[in-house]
Amino acid sequence: MTTTTTRTATQAASLTLDERLALTSLTMDDRLDAAGLAVSVNTARIDTETTVHPQTAIPSPYRTPIAALLHRARIRIQADGWCRTELYDETGAVCPIRAIRLEAASRSQADDAAFLLLETIRRHWQADTIPSWNAQQSNAIPVLLAFGRAAQLANDRGL
Repeated sequence: MTTTTTRTATQAASLTLDERLALTSLTMDDRLDAAGLAVSVNTARIDTETTVHPQTAIPSPYRTPIAALLHRARIRIQADGWCRTELYDETGAVCPIRAIRLEAASRSQADDAAFLLLETIRRHWQADTIPSWNAQQSNAIPVLLAFGRAAQLANDRGL
C-alpha cells in the first residue's frame, strides 16, 4: 500500500529550494524504481520455487551495506505504507524502526542503520528519538527524506 499526500501551494512555498529539490528527487526515484520493477517483472522468468520480494527486486544505488539497508527500508515504507504511532498496523504499514529491522541481516546492522537515521534526524529536525519524531510527522515525506539523507551519510562514510 502506497501512501500519497498532496501539499497546498502555501505549504510548498514554505519549503526551501533544497527541500523542494529533495522531494522532487524522491518522486523521480519512485518513478524510476517503479519503471525498473516493471521491466524486471515483465522480463522475469517465472520460477515457482523462488519467492521474489519487491523490495529486493530493485537494485540499490549504494554499494555499502548500511546505506543499502537504509535504501531498502525506505522502499519498504513506500511499498507497504507508513505507520505513524505503532511499529506496524493491520494494513501492513510499518514505522521506520520496523522497516529497518525487517530489512537488516543482523541485529547489529539494524542498530547501525537506526543510529545513522537518528543522527540524520537530530541534524535536520532536532528530535530526541526516532519514534517521537516519527509521531510528530503528518505524512511520510519527511520520513522518506530522512531515510534518503541517512543512506547518503552512510555511503559517504563507507558504512
